[in-house]
Amino acid sequence: MKTLAHLNQKLSSAEDLKSVVRTMKAMAASNIGQYEMAVSSLDAYNRTIGLGILAYFREEQTIALSRKAIVQKKEAPLHCAIIFGSDQGLVGQFNNTLADFAVNYLADLTGEMEIWAVGERVALKLEDMGFTSTKRFLLPGSVEAIAPLVSQILVNSEEQIEKGRFNGVYVFHNQPKTSIGYTQVVEKLLPLNEEWKQRFLSLDWPTTYIPQVAGSMADTLLALIHEYLFASLFKACAESLASENASRLIAMQRAEKNIGELLDNLHHEYHQLRQGLIDEELFDVISGFEALKKER
Repeated sequence: MKTLAHLNQKLSSAEDLKSVVRTMKAMAASNIGQYEMAVSSLDAYNRTIGLGILAYFREEQTIALSRKAIVQKKEAPLHCAIIFGSDQGLVGQFNNTLADFAVNYLADLTGEMEIWAVGERVALKLEDMGFTSTKRFLLPGSVEAIAPLVSQILVNSEEQIEKGRFNGVYVFHNQPKTSIGYTQVVEKLLPLNEEWKQRFLSLDWPTTYIPQVAGSMADTLLALIHEYLFASLFKACAESLASENASRLIAMQRAEKNIGELLDNLHHEYHQLRQGLIDEELFDVISGFEALKKER
């Protein structure tokens, strides 16, 4: 049987939980802002890199990419999938939908597959689906920590490419929508082939001045390619973190609503029980008074 003390305890626990949810909601909203700002700041930088690559291809008519960037074809291709998920929970279907999207996409590729998971939660989800991650990376907790993670991924990938292991590198992550929520996207990061070259040749040079490449052509292209890969991975990580916090914000809003409804029900039940006890006490007092009145 429920008592006032028991209901008081449940009300106190629900109020504490509501306070925690509000704090997490505020933190998620704050984090979304910094990651979205990081993504928007990359737009001008990416455009500068693209114009640099365009200037190179205008001066150098033949494509001669570095052996670190281009992948030679093999009889048994090996692809690498870099999947950005989350390390923490309370993000709804964030990791589940991304893992399903990546697995369905990779199923259409021929050859073997190596998976690098960024985030413990998505790695566990992939394991449940029968895909073991050969490498795991921890997600950064701030914008400043994204660059070291991206550098670490680039170092590992370049080592494998130099060994001639990878035929293609694909990056999977969740991308924020313009309205609410997020969507799953994939970018083919490598190889740098003719299709990749045409992406930059389609850009318009912003002035009437003819661009020129200063210094060694090979060193210039290698530097531009490195910055292109770095910026692409940085953007993917920042968009994934923004999506994660957006998903957590939605989950916290839903939890706050449910807790509010629970508190309303508990308050109603508490007042109903309290009124019932008061009515019982009043009935006992009246009954006692009537009994004494009859005796007199």
